[in-house]
Order: sequence, then C-alpha cells, then structure tokens
Amino acid sequence: MTRGTRAAVIVADIVRRDGENSTRDVDAQLEEAKGLALAIGVDIVHAQILRVRSVKPATLFGSGQIAELGEKLEELGVELVVVDASLTPVQQQNLEKALNAKVIDRTGLILEIFGERAATAEGRLQVELAHLDYQQGRLVRSWTHLERQRGGFGFLGGPGETQIEADRRMIRDRMAKLRRELDQVKRTRSLHRERRQRAPWPVVALVGYTNAGKSTLFNRLTGSAVMAEDLLFATLDPTMRQVSLPGIDKVILSDTVGFVSNLPTQLIAAFRATLEEVLSADLIVHVRDISHGDSVAQKRDVELVLAELGVRGEGRDADGQGDDDLAATAIPVIEIWNKIDALDGEARKDIEEEAARRDDVALVSALTGEGVPEARAFIAEFLTIGNRVRHLTLDAADGMALAWLHEHGQVLREETDGENAHLITVDARLSDKDYARFIRRWSQD
Repeated sequence: MTRGTRAAVIVADIVRRDGENSTRDVDAQLEEAKGLALAIGVDIVHAQILRVRSVKPATLFGSGQIAELGEKLEELGVELVVVDASLTPVQQQNLEKALNAKVIDRTGLILEIFGERAATAEGRLQVELAHLDYQQGRLVRSWTHLERQRGGFGFLGGPGETQIEADRRMIRDRMAKLRRELDQVKRTRSLHRERRQRAPWPVVALVGYTNAGKSTLFNRLTGSAVMAEDLLFATLDPTMRQVSLPGIDKVILSDTVGFVSNLPTQLIAAFRATLEEVLSADLIVHVRDISHGDSVAQKRDVELVLAELGVRGEGRDADGQGDDDLAATAIPVIEIWNKIDALDGEARKDIEEEAARRDDVALVSALTGEGVPEARAFIAEFLTIGNRVRHLTLDAADGMALAWLHEHGQVLREETDGENAHLITVDARLSDKDYARFIRRWSQD
C-alpha cells in the first residue's frame, strides 16, 4: 500500500439485537477511524457512516448500500476502502469484488499501522506474529490458484497438498519460530525486571487510550524527547526512563503502546511480552484525554485490555464508586486527566468539580505544563502510601546500607548506640516492599 493512496473510510454503525446503537458516539468513531487511516499516510477522499440494521453474512452491508457506495467510490477513484468493523474473510472478498477496490477492516488497518511503526527487532517480531495469525484465516482471498497441487513424496499418502495447505503449513512453522524468539524476549525482560527489583526502584507504568497524551506527559516528567505527535499509535515500543519525584530519589517511568477499542486479539497476544512491564509495575497511571467526547468509553476500553493482560487495577468508576470487576489485584491504579487546556467554561468547571470528589485523580495539561508539578507529587504520594516507620540496627561501617535507606525511604533518626559504638540505630519510613527488599539485601537479626 503506497502513501497517498485514495481511500474511503466507512464506519459500520451496527444496531444491536436489542435495537440499541453502540454506547460509543458514532461521529467520534468516524473521526477515530479517519485518524487510524491517516496514520498510514493515505489520502482520505470520502468518509461515511453506514447504519447496519441487519448484518449480511456475505457482505456486512445491504445490497442497496453497496450499490450506492460503489457508484460514489468509482466517481472518486477510490483505491482503498477502510471498513471500521471486523470483517470475515468472505465479507472482505465479496466487498472487494463489489466495490472494485482493496478492502481492509479495522484489525487489518491497525496491523498495518503497527507494521510501519515497529522500530525495534522485538516490535517487528510481535507485529509479524500478529499479522501471520490474522492472515491464517484469509488465505482464501490471497490465492487465485487454489486448485494447483504439489505432488506428495509417496510416503505421506494422499494426492498431495494443495497450495493453500502448503502455505498454511509455512505460516504455522514461521509462527512457531516467532513464538520461540518472543519467549526468549520474555525471558530477557524477566531478567531485567528481576535486576530492577534487586536494585530496586519503584516502577510506574503509563497506560491509556491511543493519543491520550501519554508520551507528551512522559516527556514532561522525564525531560526526554520521546516521539509525541497528534497521531494515533505514535508510540509502539516501550520506553523507560529514570525520574525523581518529591521525596523519592529515583523512579522508573515506563511509556507503553496506546490502547484502542476493539484492539485485535492477535496484537494483545503478540505484545504480551512488552505489556508485561505493566504487570510488574508498583503503580499504574491511566492517562485519559478528558476533553474527548468518548473519554468514559475509552476508559472502559483500556480497562478491558488490561484485564485481558491479567491486570485488574484498584480503580474507581467515574462516579467514584468501587468497581468489583477491576479491584482484584494489588497494583494500584490512579488516573491523570489530560488535555484540560482543551476545556473551557462550564465543561472545565464540571471536570474540576468531578476530580475534586475523587482522591485518585489529577488534572493536567501535558502540552502546556499546567498541573504537572502537582501530578508529580500526586504520583509520589501514591507510591509512598502505606509507608511505615521501621526501627533498624546497622553496622556503623556499612555506609551502603544507610545510603540505600536515604535513597529509598525517609530517614527520620540515626544515632550511635551508646554501648556498642560500632552499631547505629535508624528510624526510617519505608513501604512494605522496600522494607522486604532491604531485609533481603541486608539481613536483620
């Protein structure tokens, strides 16, 4: 697919069986679909919402809709049709014939974006695995010579394997190889996590819907220059940086790939090794674009992806009430409501009042810097919740242990033991996790 390809974006507004529409705003869906298409550099010459009252197994849309759309696309010289829905291989093939243009669905589009953006060897492995998984069921439309046979070797029996069978076998073999390589990536990441835990410093993972402003906030907090554009999926490969927060000398901040509604299951599976960084975090910071019309729906999408990864954060609903489905893990989740600079008047006042009723929310504009100092203190506060004063006895010559306590906690008192000059007693405020780390490293009798 070349950049500048003339494309049409079609959103399928599918009516549910109960007669209701999707909970998402259909106009916002169209804007997001256009953003996804623009991310691969196509030239959008037509965008349209088609209401689907009854899904047609062969084509998704009705024959009248397809005929009308076909005329429009031919008039505009459209070469690519992006359908913002999940298409079966048969639906995709039939639509291509009817519209006389290449057709890709939402999953195919997101895979295309990821294929272009993956910058690291690991990212490319993950994308290739996801793409092969997606293509497995679509070979029916990829080959026009399905009747061609390859002769068997005799001992295999049968008349030989068809071309499509051979290609499926090749795909399975390649996928098995990729999974082995990704398992090695997973083991390497696990070793890195173990080293960090031994180091150890708290890890904070930024998560959120794509284009919520995670990378812009990451840059504000760390002084880095990670790619941050008004572009869906600007960040694919995870980035980790060291940052100091009020009262905490060193924190590891991780910026992760943005989530999106209906994220392909192939991608969730393929990127599990990368996203497992979230599983080892001490705190998950959910960055939300609070100015977006679908902010609440986007929040739910992020939580669903986290749940698929095995993360069920200690969060609250938008009304401030606990959510039993999302409160089954020890990893605390807080929210940073970003892009408050895009709000004004009553809309901003309402958001500020809602945030004031919550104790797990901070308001910021990562773009202008408004609220960022308060957000830093807010994150630090949650990292130190539950810290208790520990009474420790150290060897006076063990400067490393004392320095570690100063770096990872708050030393309230240190004095030499009157009777044993080679010992010092220390009162330090530490979290349960840091206290356990200290004990492992400098065993207390």
